[in-house]
Order: sequence, then structure tokens, then C-alpha cells
Amino acid sequence: MSAGRTEMDPKNQIEKPRSQPQEPLTQRKSEQGFVSAAYKLLPNILGFVSLFLIWHLASVYVVQSLLFPAPFVVFQKAWSLALSGVLFENVGYSLRRILIGFFMGSAIAVPLGLIIGSFSLARKFLEPWTEFLRFIPSVAMITIAVIWFGIGEQSKIFLIIYSTIFIVILNTAAGVSAITPNKIRAALVLGASQRQVFFNVSLPATVPYILTGMRLAMANSFTTIVAAEMIAANEGIGVMLWNGRMYMLIDEIFVALLCLGLLGFGADRLFRWVIFRFAGRYSPVA
Repeated sequence: MSAGRTEMDPKNQIEKPRSQPQEPLTQRKSEQGFVSAAYKLLPNILGFVSLFLIWHLASVYVVQSLLFPAPFVVFQKAWSLALSGVLFENVGYSLRRILIGFFMGSAIAVPLGLIIGSFSLARKFLEPWTEFLRFIPSVAMITIAVIWFGIGEQSKIFLIIYSTIFIVILNTAAGVSAITPNKIRAALVLGASQRQVFFNVSLPATVPYILTGMRLAMANSFTTIVAAEMIAANEGIGVMLWNGRMYMLIDEIFVALLCLGLLGFGADRLFRWVIFRFAGRYSPVA
């Protein structure tokens, strides 16, 4: 062999197998996330299926009455109301009233609850207000609301605020009272000011109680808005229930009940998602 040419090693002549193109990491993560989300939603889906299945069996084989329509009949009526726009209009009015009253009531209740829980003098002064008024149900205040604000939007929003505020106040005050005194003492020993103790110790420890109170108040808001709309309103889910009672529109009554249940379930799940997304480490729910 010539000097300029080197002999090839037989081991080097073996062609290495080509590596298979790997699946992109982001695609695998997205697929895993989709499967995980579907797995988490499966119990809820099965729960709804069983609910409608039992409803169908009870209406067709047990009750067998026009006063208890089957789910298919209710879905047909809901579809016709949706196409005409009546369903979305009434649902939109109710949701707008609930959201405005709920957030306004929560914005008032959280500071009051923090004050009641933090200062004994404020607690002794404000407890007669909260303990007296919270035992007067919001339904009993409908007449007063109509007299004060008329049958417009103000009366419904006032009732939602009234039904929201006391639940959030009590839960917030209970959260402040449940803080271990040793946590506050430790922060003070380490040199924290009263302002730092409040924002870094007291408020974070109270957040789970505040969120729990807001979830409970959200459910109470749905109950209040239906009663208010049945008595003093021209639009809303409560009006659908009232008109169904007046004209014996049984399928329309069940459409309104179905909307209330689905909206309540969706609002609660949305509220839970907001808690996990923006206040995960304070979340009181699993």
C-alpha cells in the first residue's frame, strides 16, 4: 500500500444504525395533558350521564306523566328557545345580575371580615349588625328592595349583595381568628412591622377561608336571583319559571331548572379553576 493511503479498520466499516427521529417533547406533553384532562373529566361525564339516565327511566317507566317530561322533550324545548334567542336573553340577564352583585358583595365583605377578625373592639361593635341581619333571609327582603329601588336592576343587585356579604364576612373573620398566635409572635420577633405581619402572615393565612366563603356565597346568589326575578322582573330565569307556572309550560320550567343546574355547576368549576390558577398555594379545594 502507498504511504498516503491508510488501511481502514474493519470495525469502522460497520454502518451505525440511524437513530429514529424522536417525537417532539412539546407534542408528547400536550398529548399527556389531554389524556390527563380527559381522565379527570371522566367521573363528571359519567355522573351527568347517570343523572339523565335515571331521569329518563323515572319519567318514562315510573311516573309516566306530562308533569314530569323526559330529558329528550326538555332538550327539544331548550333547543327551540335557544334558536329564538329567548333562552340566551334570560340566562344573560340572570348571569349579569349575579356577577355584579356577587363581586360587589365580596368587595364589601372581605375588608369588613378582616376588620372584625383582627380587632376585638370592631368585632364587638359590628357583631350585632351581622348576627341580626344574616338571620333575615334575602327572600324576606324582596319587598323592601322593590320599595326602595323599584323593579329595575338595582333591586336584584341589592339582593345579591345582601345574600353574599354575610357569608363572606363570617368566613373571613373565622379565618383571621384561626391564625395561630405563634405565627404572629414569630414574625414580630424577627422584626416585622404590623403592616408586614398583616400582608405576609394574616392575609395569606385567611385566603382559604375567604375563597371558601365566596364559593358558598356564589351558590346562595343563584337561589336569591331566582326568587327576586319571580316577583319583580321582566327578564331572567326566574321569569321563565314564573311564566311556566302561570301558563302550565312544564317543559319550559324544566328548561329553566336545567339551566340553573348547569350554570351553577359551570360557575363553581370556573371558580375552582380561577383559585388554582391565580391562588394555587392558598387553595382550599382539591
